[in-house]
Amino acid sequence: MSYKHLNVSTAEAHWNATGTRILKYSLEMYHEGLKEHKIISAPELDILQNKVNLQAQKWMEKWDVIETKQRKYAQMEASISEAQMRTAEAETAVRAIENLLLHTLSVDDSVNWDSLKKKDNFSEDCPVKPQPKPKKSYPEQPEKEVPVFSLMERIFKSKKERKIKQYNDLFAVSILSWEKVKSEIDIYNQSIEQEHQLELQKWNERVEEWTRSKNEFLKLQEEFNVKIDHLKESYYNLNSDSILEYCDMVLNNSDYPDTFPKNYELEYIPESKILIIEYELPSIDSMPTIKEVKYIASKKELKETYYPESYTQKLFDETLYKITLRTIHEIFEADAANAIDAVSFNGWVEAINKATGKLENNCILTIQIKKIDFIKVDLANVDPKICFRKFKGVASSKLSTLTPIQPLLQISKQDKRFIEGYEVANQIDSTTNLAAMNWEDFEHLIRQLFEKEFLSNGGEVRVTQASRDGGVDVVAFDPDPIRGGKIIIQAKRYTNTVSVSAVRDLYGTVVNEGATKGILVSTADYGPDAYEFAKGKPITLLNGSNLLHLLEKHGHRAKIDLREAKKIIAENKK
Repeated sequence: MSYKHLNVSTAEAHWNATGTRILKYSLEMYHEGLKEHKIISAPELDILQNKVNLQAQKWMEKWDVIETKQRKYAQMEASISEAQMRTAEAETAVRAIENLLLHTLSVDDSVNWDSLKKKDNFSEDCPVKPQPKPKKSYPEQPEKEVPVFSLMERIFKSKKERKIKQYNDLFAVSILSWEKVKSEIDIYNQSIEQEHQLELQKWNERVEEWTRSKNEFLKLQEEFNVKIDHLKESYYNLNSDSILEYCDMVLNNSDYPDTFPKNYELEYIPESKILIIEYELPSIDSMPTIKEVKYIASKKELKETYYPESYTQKLFDETLYKITLRTIHEIFEADAANAIDAVSFNGWVEAINKATGKLENNCILTIQIKKIDFIKVDLANVDPKICFRKFKGVASSKLSTLTPIQPLLQISKQDKRFIEGYEVANQIDSTTNLAAMNWEDFEHLIRQLFEKEFLSNGGEVRVTQASRDGGVDVVAFDPDPIRGGKIIIQAKRYTNTVSVSAVRDLYGTVVNEGATKGILVSTADYGPDAYEFAKGKPITLLNGSNLLHLLEKHGHRAKIDLREAKKIIAENKK
């Protein structure tokens, strides 16, 4: 029988003084776990074995009790350790989210162009040149021995000649044997040389292949690095695509918790130098909920303590404001080419609508900030929500309610150049450039477009005046008792960026007419000052992309090409 941790020596016989009789048998027992030692003796071997078994059983039961206690203690220690570890992880997760804004202040968000380049060495070693096997050397050529003659051989010529012949025959045999060995060595050495030449040929082929692979590797590496240089040059030359690529790298380098999404869309408006960011913000389910984990000894279980819902909602709101400011900060700080004058940020959250049970994706905050104003802010000391409100950001009082809001400026999800054909005296089709069309046709187009927009609610649209400068006033009457009323719509058939003065003029008209809202529609884009002025006022700015989207909404198709329009207008003036 074997027992764990038990060592038993071989039984020893003890004899009487005369050596004629065995008095007893004995052995030593030692338990390594208990650190106990005992000598067992008995007059007979079978009795000794029984006593050993009894002692071993006693020690085993004692050790089982100790091991059980140790296991329980170890399990408790492991559970306490796990509870402490999970608590520390929970605290770290919250701390990381709380420091989202402060963290970025210690990071240089500019793109390190040199770090983008490939600099790794070719990983394969050059094939080792094979060394030839050692060749065999010739044995020394046998030398002819000179016979030593005895007295009789010197006296008798026949005996002397016989001995000479024997020596000659022996020498001839030695020469033949030597030449045979020499021939075999020649054959061996030739085979060695041929084998080596074959290995050299294969080695040369491998070296050529290795050289081709290395050159291809270096070529691709150089081509990639040249692309990086071209991208850098193009970025500093204010190429729109390169600016978008650069901004994408900046935001992609931003480090966030793994539970946060990192999805966004970018659009750059070169005329106004505005970067539009459509950013997917984390849902409230992405917020950490575990505050602490404790081990309950009486129940032998881990118990999780959760943050109250009010804290999670507060953390969610603060986090979204921090991500918004952080993203804008990263873009402005990294703007080495001074390509961006303003950022328009729209924050989207995808979550289950508790009222409908359906997954929805809504914009819940929007803000537009000019760089010249934002860089004056000390983000290390701001309250993110107050800072957001200071710059006239739009959001509900509690972001956790996921209340949808209208973005100040939004990336068009549609084709920005073409929409369905439009029935205006058969003059408009998919090739018609709205920015260059006849001003009277443009007036008629705007009227019919907003007629369709308000028709579903029983609204009425009237054109009150038009001017050859491309401006047109349209008055819409919306009967909706909540959002309706008199709406002033002005359309600008412009090919240049719309200035803030046009927005001021519209606002003045809205006030003078006692209208509830003003809508400014332009075939071009607006400058940052125009958006800034419209903040907080009952003014909606629709650029060319919005106009095309509105047309598509009602099933029509056309295009806007500002460059082409400028050429056409210039030629018509000649």
